[in-house]
Amino acid sequence: MSAAPAATASTAVEADIARIFADAGARGFLHAREIGVEDGPEVGVGSDDPVALASVFKILVLTAFVRDVAAGALDQTARTTVTARYRIGGVGTAGFADDVEASWRDLALLMMTMSDNAATDVIYHRLGGDAVDRVISDLGLDRTALIGCCEDLFASVVEDLGGSPDDDLDELLLSASAEDLLALRALDPPRTSHSTPRDVTTLLTALWTDAAAPASACEQARTIMAQQIWPHRLSSGFPNGVQIAAKTGTLPRWRNEAGVVAYPDGRQFAVAVFTLADTLADRQPLVDASIGRAALAAVEHLRGLAD
Repeated sequence: MSAAPAATASTAVEADIARIFADAGARGFLHAREIGVEDGPEVGVGSDDPVALASVFKILVLTAFVRDVAAGALDQTARTTVTARYRIGGVGTAGFADDVEASWRDLALLMMTMSDNAATDVIYHRLGGDAVDRVISDLGLDRTALIGCCEDLFASVVEDLGGSPDDDLDELLLSASAEDLLALRALDPPRTSHSTPRDVTTLLTALWTDAAAPASACEQARTIMAQQIWPHRLSSGFPNGVQIAAKTGTLPRWRNEAGVVAYPDGRQFAVAVFTLADTLADRQPLVDASIGRAALAAVEHLRGLAD
């Protein structure tokens, strides 16, 4: 007889989460589950709807990277050069003025901690798209697909805006109309790298239970993800003492973050949050904060079910 009240409580928290997103000026998509509890309760708002991954796809690249390292296919201490080919602006090596040499493991750190697009693409090209796609197939992420790496995503934007490969992406975006931006394939989940919140928590759960790769590889991925520097989305909702290991993703209108929330009592929760803002404004602090607020509501609900 206890199932009905629990179901009613889940419905209520999901309605509360939907209101959090709406009040911030966005539509939200969320899935949360406790790690280590098979077939346990979950919280979902549009959890099976397709969403644009943006840089959240880098979790897949990281998983393929640590797999290759563990298999001995890649010496992560070897060094490579990030050249002008990958210099598209933004943080990290993508915004450097000069070529830079770094180890593969340091590029993986830059890819995940600050979302360095150049580091991502150098790693992606070293691994090969098939290695990343194998992560998707091996883990049964049936609603997840990639169109390639960052440069493939940006190439689609340039093409959609009528530019050429030699055109500056930032200038094209600044001169584009709102109508042109809203029509970009990069913003439309079926036509870009996409997934669902549930698929993403499945990926995270596999990394945190050593099911995605050998145990040492999964531990390396978890350690890297715990060093992300951005505090304005998922982390903003949780108090000190709660550890967050996550990856953000951003495109016009899309603001995302997915990660694992670890409490001092040892309980861990995989949470994937994707938001589609009502406007194209570059700065969306309310939407950013709604990611943390919604994640907190979901996780606290799951924690309360055990009380």
